[in-house]
Amino acid sequence: MTTTSYFKVIASRRMLVALIMGFSAGLPLLLTIGVLQAWMKDAGVDLTVIGLMNLVQIPYTWKFLWAPLLDRYAIPFLGRRRGWLMMAQLALIASIIGLGLSNPRDNFGLMALMACLVAFFSATQDIVIDAYRREDLPDEELGLGSSLYIYGYRLGMLLAGGGGLIMADHMPFSQVYGIMALCLLPCLITTWLTPEPPAVEGTPTTLKEAVVAPLVEYLQRPEALWMLSFILFYKIGDSMASAISTPFYLDIGFSKSEVGTVVKLFGFWATIAGAGIGGITILRLGISRCLWIFGILQALSTACFAILARVGEHLPTLAGVIAFENLSSGMGTSAFVAFMASITNKKFTATQYALLSSLMGIPRVFASAPTGFMAKAMGWEGFFIFCTLIALPGLLMLMKFAPWQGTRPVSVR
Repeated sequence: MTTTSYFKVIASRRMLVALIMGFSAGLPLLLTIGVLQAWMKDAGVDLTVIGLMNLVQIPYTWKFLWAPLLDRYAIPFLGRRRGWLMMAQLALIASIIGLGLSNPRDNFGLMALMACLVAFFSATQDIVIDAYRREDLPDEELGLGSSLYIYGYRLGMLLAGGGGLIMADHMPFSQVYGIMALCLLPCLITTWLTPEPPAVEGTPTTLKEAVVAPLVEYLQRPEALWMLSFILFYKIGDSMASAISTPFYLDIGFSKSEVGTVVKLFGFWATIAGAGIGGITILRLGISRCLWIFGILQALSTACFAILARVGEHLPTLAGVIAFENLSSGMGTSAFVAFMASITNKKFTATQYALLSSLMGIPRVFASAPTGFMAKAMGWEGFFIFCTLIALPGLLMLMKFAPWQGTRPVSVR
């Protein structure tokens, strides 16, 4: 590919859509985690309840259950992908506004319900976006398109997490959520204007085929159960530590603006750098070795939170810990996503990727739910040491299907 054609691809409609859809997928996530945690902390909600509220993200772990419906059926007026995507985005905007109109002190039940709806429609949107990206991009553009999707995803998280916390220092949370809902309007317009991708060969013609065939094909592979277990455990320590990080920062003395600026804004660029470094390193060393290297770095970065807990309110230490954690997390995510893509059969991309990404989200929900109890019982320092140690089983599973000597995990194509 020449330099001219390379820039034409970067500036193409397909890449712009991948970027915007990544933004649309990334924005809702932190509205039910970090921003909501800060709101509950301000309202005086107990730390254990804040930790349990991670359960509202359950739809992210069960989205494979309704993914076959989105593969099998189409919305008549916009097509199979655009139709479902527009419905999910409209419902997502409405539920984010509804979440902002609730209150953790006076309407806790309503707030929890609206947070669950945000997570459900966000998870549904993720299913369709993943399928659209796979079907819209030619094979040779998948790598670049996925990178732009990740950048857009991080921009959405940056706006919701960093921007949302900074705005919350100057306006009510209800207004913050209203602004976040409006930020999804360009994504809705993009869905309306972008073309429906051509139908993929082998599209399921019955609901039974859409549900059964992807599972049967996957479970017949060698080391299938080991790889599923690995997906569950590889980022469990990192997920548990980050699940309750916002109350941790506030508890040791940092302001919401400091958290929004250092943790979200500064951390964002470290994550972007990590993703770029991770992609280049994978090309040189292969997926197998990078899963080992990046997994060890993730565990070490989690241990650094224990150091921050001992040091306390000290901005330079916070910046250093956040830089290392986000850099290693960005590298780990790049290897992890590459691994999941490598074990996905192109005939069943939507359903199989939904299954794998759902499993990836389980630690973020179920293992993160008791983090409030654990932090209170162990103290912040002991809690982060525990999160470091629990990452070891996932690394050891690599010996089964992605040994250090291998250039890539066990082939399943």
